Amino acid sequence: MTTTSRAQGVRQQARAQMRTEILDAAREQLAAQGVGSLSVRAVARELGMASSAVYRYFENRDVLLTALIVDAYDALGETVERAEATAARDDLGGRWGRIAHSVRSWALENPSLYALVYGSPVPGYVAPPDTVGPATRVTRLLSDLLHDTLTAPCGPPTFDALSPLEPPAAEGVAPLLAYVGPSATPESGVRGLMAWTWLFGAVSFEVFGQLTDTVLPQRREDVFDAEVQRVGQWLGLHPDARL
Repeated sequence: MTTTSRAQGVRQQARAQMRTEILDAAREQLAAQGVGSLSVRAVARELGMASSAVYRYFENRDVLLTALIVDAYDALGETVERAEATAARDDLGGRWGRIAHSVRSWALENPSLYALVYGSPVPGYVAPPDTVGPATRVTRLLSDLLHDTLTAPCGPPTFDALSPLEPPAAEGVAPLLAYVGPSATPESGVRGLMAWTWLFGAVSFEVFGQLTDTVLPQRREDVFDAEVQRVGQWLGLHPDARL
């Protein structure tokens, strides 16, 4: 290695370390004051730096915010992917349970980061395309699970629907059906969509304090697990599942 390349490597390492320190300070600010109070100047003060120095790494607040959002989505996605991978591929119920419980656990351990990506939108901030891939990591796991449910060796589940889907509703889930694959039906698509929104709705209710005086704090995991099992059956994760 030449002297020039060695010096470049040292500079890159120092830059990466400073970037990490800036993001860590920003996360601490989020946890203490919420996303609405996030500012480059405050982060710079926390690090004992001039704000102009921070701007060399993140040109404005929105760029800093995007980095925090991408990191949060990736942290959640990596956590859930690791958990889901511990279940056998043909254990569809086990995969669903690991997805659901790992989302909940991560959210409860990182409430400020969960609020950043699943809470109220930040006024004036428009998420760039960079956030789309990280944001869909958990969604892709759920889509893969739905696909595997519909193509299992025992055959797709038989749904006893309350009533046939009206054509506008069936047409409305066409993008999801295209994502899951040709085995998907409008009925399975609607159920998959409802399972996805149930999961993040249930977790959001707990993280944001909406279960107070509704579910005993010491029994919330038990109640969540009961919900996970019932939603799994309703999705058709067991051959004899019915609505």
